[in-house]
Amino acid sequence: MAYREKTAWLTLVCMAVAYGIYFPMMALRETPPTLFDILWSFGIIAGTQAAVVIIGHIVLAAQAPGAAGRRPDERDKAIARRGASAAYYVLMAGAILVGVVMPFTEPPPKIVNTALLAIVIAEAVNHFLVLLSYRRGWHG
Repeated sequence: MAYREKTAWLTLVCMAVAYGIYFPMMALRETPPTLFDILWSFGIIAGTQAAVVIIGHIVLAAQAPGAAGRRPDERDKAIARRGASAAYYVLMAGAILVGVVMPFTEPPPKIVNTALLAIVIAEAVNHFLVLLSYRRGWHG
């Protein structure tokens, strides 16, 4: 398995665990969360996720020191562009929902959590497509 594929797996799994805890926790609250509750909870979850990903990157780099320092080739760059391109459209759909539709129908905490969800989904799409491209081969 390629180093970049391993880092995509690491990031995707960490995101799934971290935000698989955060979003149900916010949705299942008895009272609507305040903006401070959202900031505090999301900060702890995102900080923990970032720390685990950083430690994971260090471990993966130590296991394959040559691959970690190697510059991405044309295939790696094309795979990264493919994932980022699709993620951009997902993020724009979320931004339109959050910025154009929801301000007229939803309270601020729900808008904030939906914006965070749009970012998380876009990043998940990015990493998923990177993984898919490495697994099945990239066909430009």
